[in-house]
Amino acid sequence: MMGKGRCEAFSDGVLAIIITIMVLEMKVPHGETLAALQPLLPVFLSYLLSFVYVGIYWNNHHHLLQAATRVTGPILWANLHLLFWLSLFPFATGWMGENHFAAVPTALYGAVLFMAAVAYWVLQHFIIRSQGADSVLCQAIGRDRKGKLSPISYAVAIGLSFCAPWLGQLIYVGVALLWLVPDRRIEHALHQRE
Repeated sequence: MMGKGRCEAFSDGVLAIIITIMVLEMKVPHGETLAALQPLLPVFLSYLLSFVYVGIYWNNHHHLLQAATRVTGPILWANLHLLFWLSLFPFATGWMGENHFAAVPTALYGAVLFMAAVAYWVLQHFIIRSQGADSVLCQAIGRDRKGKLSPISYAVAIGLSFCAPWLGQLIYVGVALLWLVPDRRIEHALHQRE
């Protein structure tokens, strides 16, 4: 077992790189008028959505590791599993934006969101298993309705994306809005323990 500082620092670095790669996918247009920016609108909107998602994961990951007292080998591997799926955000974001939110790229984007949500749950599970049923994290998570609703919503959105991509995108935005308000459960549980 080890301290959690290196795990946090490495994860923060990977998330910063993910955001950097996503913004570099937006190519500077040739032209000096505002009309030259119009073709970039789908790319910018997909970047904005992914930026919000990366911010949500960064915020919640921070709280998750604050609740952990130590890091074990399985936790490190679960963390890498999460970072793997998050590292696919730039590709999925770019493909969806470049193809103006077409069905297959929108569904793939949802698949990456779904797998990132599953990976986050796995990381949370390994932390709780390591810390015990009376741990701060276990007490804070409780029934975890938002955590269960998110992957179900992504699965529905993936299916809908093949029929009506805009419905899938609407669900992705809705789930992001659900998590945009920071999850205070862990923070509240940490303050109660102090």
